[in-house]
Amino acid sequence: MYVLNYFYFLVLTLVMLKCFQTRGRYLNDPVSHRKSLWLSGKELLFFIIFTTGVLNLSAPAGLDLSAIRLLFLLVFCFFLILCVHARVVWNPVTCCYAFFILWISIGILYSPAPMYGVRVVMKYSYGFLIVLAASCLVQRQEVALKCLYTTRTVALVSLIVSLIPYSGKLFPSVFWYSTALAINYITMVVLSFALYFHGGRKRSDLYLAILFALPCVIWVFRTSIMGTTAALMALCFFRYRLKALPFMAGAFALFVGAVFLIPSVKDKMFYNTSVTAADLWQGKISLDNINSNGRFAMWEWSLKHFFDPSPIQGAGTGNLQETFYALRHPFGTIRICHNDYVQLLCDNGLVGLVLFGTVFILMIIHSFSVYQRRRHPAVIRICALTAGAAMSGTLLTLYTDNAINYSTATIGYPCAIYGMMIAMLHAERRKRHAL
Repeated sequence: MYVLNYFYFLVLTLVMLKCFQTRGRYLNDPVSHRKSLWLSGKELLFFIIFTTGVLNLSAPAGLDLSAIRLLFLLVFCFFLILCVHARVVWNPVTCCYAFFILWISIGILYSPAPMYGVRVVMKYSYGFLIVLAASCLVQRQEVALKCLYTTRTVALVSLIVSLIPYSGKLFPSVFWYSTALAINYITMVVLSFALYFHGGRKRSDLYLAILFALPCVIWVFRTSIMGTTAALMALCFFRYRLKALPFMAGAFALFVGAVFLIPSVKDKMFYNTSVTAADLWQGKISLDNINSNGRFAMWEWSLKHFFDPSPIQGAGTGNLQETFYALRHPFGTIRICHNDYVQLLCDNGLVGLVLFGTVFILMIIHSFSVYQRRRHPAVIRICALTAGAAMSGTLLTLYTDNAINYSTATIGYPCAIYGMMIAMLHAERRKRHAL
């Protein structure tokens, strides 16, 4: 069945190429289905790139087909930035992001594994390029809404397919595997709540928010459970500020309840499953009792061998990934270190980690600031709430997983939504100056 992925990839790539060359076409308006919405060819291409981020289309092809697809996505984003008449919006976030990409690219020059370094830079570059592409393309609020509603629909299809028994044999690697999808659904949970608060308070949005929050519990993914909890806490803080403290405490209590009251989660979390929530409050649970699946030992070993000898600049981009792929480590057949922050420290040192952290801290702060200004249209506030809160949860997942490996499905979504937000802000500012 993998052969179908070649067909899907070819068709999707040809459609994107045609969109790049065409004048555009009409799509259904996201608010009123009786109306039509005109998208230019460039807007249509961005629409397809953004809404199909959950597609993996993995298959053997020299390099994996998903890597070739990522390369095509980067090329399309790059040409969109070059060919659109509107200018890219440069602000502290996008400038810091550019410095970060430049730093990890320099890391390839002193890396013992430059080919792996190129692959790592490609994965980080997707978030950067899609922010820039969105910032110069999605200036109309109707286009942003169309992108948001459609991407949630595609995510819903991926959820339904992933819950069908034996769907992996029917659709092998068409969508990203469940680990990546569970992280993607963090953004969908926040987006559904944002659409509920600012899109007419439809019950369907609440039901979808709950539905997208369930897979991480059903699949017993601790990383995504933590990420979803962090995103919900951030959402509460964005919306209610200091008044959100009780809601944030409630979200944290739900997380603790999931850990201790759901047997499958508890069994995966602790070696000694007789521990209780009371033991947590009394400080009786130590790190030795937490089942990290060897993560703590991997992180300690990686930092000792790659970060400690050169803490400022690291050992070179891609070096740690190549070491794990080649199995030159004492942890059996594990091929990733399950921590993007550790990998950044090992590959690009403190400079890389500080630049990366600065980018997304500034993104969250800017999103929070925009959301507090009620004079902005509802679509801009939806994007601000989704980008800021979803990125807060996604960043936490990077601590216990290598979520950058599937960046099109993880950080790519809040990055693109942030790009839409700054594009619409820029368009709104130009309108005010024109009056």
